[in-house]
Amino acid sequence: MLLCCLFFLCGVVLVVKGGDYFVDAAARIARALRVPTFVIGATVVSLATTMPETIVSALAAAEGKNEMAIGNAVGSVTANTALVLAAAMIAMPIFCDRKRFLRPILLLVAACVTLLLSSLGGELSVPGSVILGGIFLLFMIGNLRAGRREAREKTSEPEEKQSRKERLQNVLLFLLGAAGIVVGSRLMVDSGGEIALRLGVPERVVALTLVAIGTSLPELVTTVTAILKKEAGLSVGNIIGANVIDLSLILPLCSLISKKPLPVPAAGFLALDLPFCLGVTLLSFLPLLLRQKAAKWQGILLLLSYAVYLFLIL
Repeated sequence: MLLCCLFFLCGVVLVVKGGDYFVDAAARIARALRVPTFVIGATVVSLATTMPETIVSALAAAEGKNEMAIGNAVGSVTANTALVLAAAMIAMPIFCDRKRFLRPILLLVAACVTLLLSSLGGELSVPGSVILGGIFLLFMIGNLRAGRREAREKTSEPEEKQSRKERLQNVLLFLLGAAGIVVGSRLMVDSGGEIALRLGVPERVVALTLVAIGTSLPELVTTVTAILKKEAGLSVGNIIGANVIDLSLILPLCSLISKKPLPVPAAGFLALDLPFCLGVTLLSFLPLLLRQKAAKWQGILLLLSYAVYLFLIL
């Protein structure tokens, strides 16, 4: 049991540090290839920061560990919202530009509702996966348009020149980061499954707690940085983007890997996990849109809700 826990912690460290190297190197490589900055921010960074959740769920789906695959994706969204964002709401004033965040928040709510409704039959239906994929495409297209608009408003940035040595270092860091994510994800999936077996609890519980919080650490680090720099917009935007991608890309991808509709057990996911995920999403983001600012009571209520949720699933 101790060995399983050590392997799991090693997996978390590899995933977090690998993701860090992967994001930085990917952005530098894109700049070296003269990819516009707004494209890097809208696609490369947003996709790369959710790479830990994607790889963990994909590996779990490939091994037939469907509860681990779904639990990681849904649990990461819940942890991002009711734990990470809640902490930000308590720690600093958060103001929300309705014009900027309306579209991504509506897409996030749409993804939650689509996932819940399309899973009522006990599996993620094919039409549901298609709709989720469409939400992902709309999100990425919206990011590109918003990035292009912001790029036009800013003065042109000086071109970044990189030596051959720097380009080689970036490629090596990119490969090292990718390897860290893959190896760490494998350790998390395998040791997480073994921990569940030894504790006599369903894989779903481990996925929704240990694995989900572990793969959400990049978002947590970003939010802590935003709190220290008093950049509330960075925190909110990062969490919304990560949540949309977790729901609209990862689960359809898992269905594709499984080569069949992804089973969604009614006892846990439909009865508790998906409704709670939708509930904390509405509690977090709808008042944020309506009032254009967050209140500390929201953060406190979200943290208390998350504590009750953990108590129920444990």
